[in-house]
Amino acid sequence: MRPAPGAAERNRQQLAARISAPVAGCQRIAVVALKGGVGKTTTTACLGAIFAEHRGDRVVAVDANPDPGTLGYRIRRDTARTATDLLANVDKLERYADVRAYASQTDLRLEVIASEADPARDEAFGEEDYRELAVVLERFYSLVLTDCGPGLLHSAMRAILPTADQLVVVAAPSLDGARSASLTLDWLAKHDYGPLARSSVVVINAVRERGLVDVDKLQEHFARRCRAVVRIPYDRHLETGAEIVLDELAPATRRAYVQLAAAVADGFRPRAGDGGPA
Repeated sequence: MRPAPGAAERNRQQLAARISAPVAGCQRIAVVALKGGVGKTTTTACLGAIFAEHRGDRVVAVDANPDPGTLGYRIRRDTARTATDLLANVDKLERYADVRAYASQTDLRLEVIASEADPARDEAFGEEDYRELAVVLERFYSLVLTDCGPGLLHSAMRAILPTADQLVVVAAPSLDGARSASLTLDWLAKHDYGPLARSSVVVINAVRERGLVDVDKLQEHFARRCRAVVRIPYDRHLETGAEIVLDELAPATRRAYVQLAAAVADGFRPRAGDGGPA
């Protein structure tokens, strides 16, 4: 006789089932923060890796920072090609294999399209660039995670926000970090993105080992303003800023990212008339 699964195993199975929920068409998840240094790129990479680990469809994370971004530094890259290279050849991209040539794939199957790393490039990644890139990615991927640049006013955000199905708002567990996240939700509400703000998931990300604020109170504050709040504990492996390996995370950190993926997946909404990725 096989013993019934214990409470911990049942919880794990329930989280896995939520994360692997089927979607129609493409779900677009934008990871945003008003200021840098709060772990936005780390959140994008870890959230994407958890989704790719649990799901059978295609998951891609794209660096939409207007300046040279760091998403490409958080994974082991198998190509030096960037979003700029993809856009330069967009007319030739007819099959998934064509797009795949511009993405690096992690061990867990997350694909990442990095940004241009040259700070001397002539033009920033902007609204039309993202719009054109998104049209391509939505044809071939079920989940598109966008690592947005800091702030809400740069050009690319004018294409990201109107097309996003969900937002993940990242905040540090500090007074200024919480204030920045609250200002983000305020700005969204004032600019006709109230439903997007209310359906967002706030991540309270411990970028330092110790904090001086009451994180329980921060969580209560954001719980009144958004759909879900997830706390990510401090993790020494993530602090290095080097390549992220999920197996190197502390168990509590990995569990927190699984809970984050489940919370985001709870907000998936099939879109009538959307076809699945080719």
